[in-house]
Amino acid sequence: MPVLVLASASPSRLATLRKAGLDPQVIVSGVDESGVGGVTPSELALTLAELKCRAVAERDDLPADALVLGCDSVLELDGEALGKPADAEDAVRRWRSMRGRSGVLHTGHCLRDTATGRQAAATASTRVHFAEVTDEEIDAYVATGEPLNVAGAFTIEGLAGGFITRIEGDHHNVVGVSLPLLRSMVRQLGHGWTQLWAPRS
Repeated sequence: MPVLVLASASPSRLATLRKAGLDPQVIVSGVDESGVGGVTPSELALTLAELKCRAVAERDDLPADALVLGCDSVLELDGEALGKPADAEDAVRRWRSMRGRSGVLHTGHCLRDTATGRQAAATASTRVHFAEVTDEEIDAYVATGEPLNVAGAFTIEGLAGGFITRIEGDHHNVVGVSLPLLRSMVRQLGHGWTQLWAPRS
């Protein structure tokens, strides 16, 4: 059976994959994201996912039959790509501009089969509608530190869950990995989705 390798340090992505029956090996890519620019937010998410996937897939310590998954998410608001906020003040500014509005969360996915060299890549996009949160709620949320290390400065599965009124699209994509898209990519590369399920005790 192929071995799924997650080229991401995101605990949310890992948790989502595990809840879906997968148990990936985690190898952080270490890719410098700051040098990529001049593209749309959707293209940025996919480019970064491809860079992360490639960085890990080209290592010589991988299982011979690895499926390497690189992912990256950005929030598009007013045509601008918003990754992780620079600091707490930036997170506060983000939330004050996002409240009462909606943005599109783009997650790029890149999956490479190291045994064959074949690769599949695609972006999933989900529209996220934000509540009219107060300044006090924003300050309290940012003070928790939760939004400082995530794209768009929010986590739908965490403390910001009450600040999101609805979404249009795949919920898992907002967490960081679209399970339906990943399944399609696994099948595109000639593997079975259920083959990747970890044995249950």
